[in-house]
Amino acid sequence: MSHSTYIPPERKPLYFLSGEIKTPPFSTSAREEAGDLLRSVQEGNPLVMPLSRPLPSLGRRCHELRVNDEKVTWRILYRVDPDAVLVCGIFAKRSAAIQKHFLDACRRRLSLWDASVS
Repeated sequence: MSHSTYIPPERKPLYFLSGEIKTPPFSTSAREEAGDLLRSVQEGNPLVMPLSRPLPSLGRRCHELRVNDEKVTWRILYRVDPDAVLVCGIFAKRSAAIQKHFLDACRRRLSLWDASVS
């Protein structure tokens, strides 16, 4: 008789370059949803609209994760590297466009990360 053993897929490590997903300000359900979605990305599962969209204005392999909360929609900006998932910014979405200063800050964080690992 053969037995099969479940072996979870390898997960890329997740690094927060800025911000955190905590309660508050995230509701418990939004925090859990964000965790589930990020875990899926760590396991190599690409997310698509409406959950996530590519964000080429930030850089290659960058995306914007959307998490609906009770009164706000959270945006989690992340980059999928070959060996890690990097969260470079978290904010409450209040307008159609991401503010330039926020994108600049995320670019700076990613650049500092790249310099530290090379």
